[in-house]
Amino acid sequence: MPYLITATVSLILFIIGINLFVELSSLVKGDLLGTFDESVFNEIHSYRTPLLNSYFVFVTDIGDIQGYAVILVLCALVVYLTTKRWALLYEVTAVLLLATISNVLLKRAYDRARPDLEHLVTVKTLSYPSGHAMSSMAFYGFLIYLVYKSTLKIWMKTAIIAISFLLILSIGTSRVYLGVHFPSDVLGGWIAGMIWVVFCILIYNLIEIFRKDPLT
Repeated sequence: MPYLITATVSLILFIIGINLFVELSSLVKGDLLGTFDESVFNEIHSYRTPLLNSYFVFVTDIGDIQGYAVILVLCALVVYLTTKRWALLYEVTAVLLLATISNVLLKRAYDRARPDLEHLVTVKTLSYPSGHAMSSMAFYGFLIYLVYKSTLKIWMKTAIIAISFLLILSIGTSRVYLGVHFPSDVLGGWIAGMIWVVFCILIYNLIEIFRKDPLT
């Protein structure tokens, strides 16, 4: 029953997420979203300092492929020392790959140029949706779910979940702070990443349902 409830809730959230992303995407080049982007841009950039510059460059690097390589090694170490359930590592890696591939396709579909502002880091791809925001939400969001469902000690669960939430927020915010994404790019990335999270949770729980009560 718990798996069925989780699968049902995930399906509902998946549908809501798709609708939200479609609605946001339809406004990408509109005046309303442009006003939102400009106001958030100005607010975030007003806090620029050398210290914050260093911090957000650091966290945006964590959202690159090299950063995920390091995180996956750490995850492998945690799995080895605790559950030995290597399937968990394969699952979060699969979610990351799915989010990355779909982000490339979405960027080409919407073809939105980067903000015409000072960039504090070098970028060469299109803008919408933010790949960093999408990948971090998909990867760390699903990691949060797996950790929550795990048998890890409560202090370890709390630490991993708190750090994951911080990274999702920081990586997404860094893209606006560094001038390489519109705020709506990050919002779209977060929504698209969350769609992958709930989709994978849905599949994960359906598999568990059939594993425990296979059709005969």
